[in-house]
Amino acid sequence: MIEIPVIRWGKPYESMQQMDVVHFETGETLAKVHEANGGIIKMDMRKARKAREILRSFSVNDLIRMCEVAADFYVDADLPLGNGTQSPDEFCTMQSATTGLPEHMCRFNMTKNAFVLKNMGQILDALTRGLPLDILTQGFGVEDRGVMVSYQANCNASGWVLPSNSPGVHTLWLPVIPLQIGLVMKPGPAEPWTPYRMYEAFAQAGVPREAFCLYPGGQDKGAELGGAVLESCERSVIFGGTATIEQYHGNPKVQAHGPGFSKIVLGDDKVDEWEKYLDLMFDSIYVNSGRSCISCSGIWVSRHASEIADALAQRLGPVAPRPMNDPDSGLAAFTLPGAAAAMSSQIDEGCQSPCVTEVTSQYRDGDRLVCNERCDFLRPTLLHVSDPDDPMANTEYMFPFASVVECPQDQFLNKCGYTLVCSAITDDESFKRELLDATNVDRLNIGEVKTLQLNWLQPHEGNIIDFLYRGRAFQNSPPPAH
Repeated sequence: MIEIPVIRWGKPYESMQQMDVVHFETGETLAKVHEANGGIIKMDMRKARKAREILRSFSVNDLIRMCEVAADFYVDADLPLGNGTQSPDEFCTMQSATTGLPEHMCRFNMTKNAFVLKNMGQILDALTRGLPLDILTQGFGVEDRGVMVSYQANCNASGWVLPSNSPGVHTLWLPVIPLQIGLVMKPGPAEPWTPYRMYEAFAQAGVPREAFCLYPGGQDKGAELGGAVLESCERSVIFGGTATIEQYHGNPKVQAHGPGFSKIVLGDDKVDEWEKYLDLMFDSIYVNSGRSCISCSGIWVSRHASEIADALAQRLGPVAPRPMNDPDSGLAAFTLPGAAAAMSSQIDEGCQSPCVTEVTSQYRDGDRLVCNERCDFLRPTLLHVSDPDDPMANTEYMFPFASVVECPQDQFLNKCGYTLVCSAITDDESFKRELLDATNVDRLNIGEVKTLQLNWLQPHEGNIIDFLYRGRAFQNSPPPAH
């Protein structure tokens, strides 16, 4: 039996309290994980400065090269895991067995993480807007244009309260180490695998273990551990629902990532050609089992809504659960008891509105909710919503779910609400300008770009450089006379 310790600035720590990480289908215990507590976290954060100091003993470029090496270890190597080892195939199998994500999706997310590590130099160059990276180490320096600038780290170590449902979010914290800031992670209860494997890959590549803390804990400890991380770290990131976003709104110390409400809008000049974009719409809804904040949950059009909804429903409706090791498996399981049933009931309640019609039901052989002994599935669900003010026009769930919403183009930006990713298919210059100016749209794609197609040279929900560093005035000689 693999036992996974708490990691306290690189040192394994065995706790009196342990939790079982179990296979969601069989109930088999796959590993025992030692649990942290809030007191340990607060005590350890007094030493956070040492993590930054040890990382600053390397140049940023040295750490970037270590990221590139770590990518190979992460993807290809048998790496230590607690009192045992784990191969890449075992990693994917275990991650699937505890999160409910099909194995081929786990491998895809693994490849995505490795891509970010391999291209870390380009990513940091883009996110810093070409800043000479040694300025981050020294604290000041002269840009290529001959201007003195200064950047100060907002924290010695950055805290990350991670989820269990989507292994893809780990791409967001990978730049922290080459930015010479320590990493404090609270893994999701069902997904300790990625943080621990990445920690070992970094260590094998030469990054000092003393830069890392990993504080696992079960569902019952989530609030305690997450709260301790957020309280103790000067900059932290948390993933959660709308309530989490609202709780930390306006708090400069916390960056909260929640539902994306990502959308595709077909402009009036393109909507009559909607059939050309069916593959783009289908993939944006379905890929990765709809479990990402960048998965499309709304398609907004001024006309042809019923035809678009029917065409997509014909493709989505027949999709059914398959075994996790099936390469064609497209649906992730819900491993938290009652979660899928609650979502399905909410959808049924929303469909009572005269403005809402579920279109997939006529193409589905059975119920939306598929209950098994230890897990549940939700089959893809597509709604036609004739009123953009109806609550179901802007609703998101963690499975392939979307609404096709009828809305005049000139009302879209007023009705669509917050949108993490908007893929706008239009050549209308006036509409493009409105979209570019819209502050309720975060990532904007203009053209035939799926909502899931991220360019890692672009910031995601705020630039991590601006979050972890602040620019300030600095002089080491008198300015020119004026």
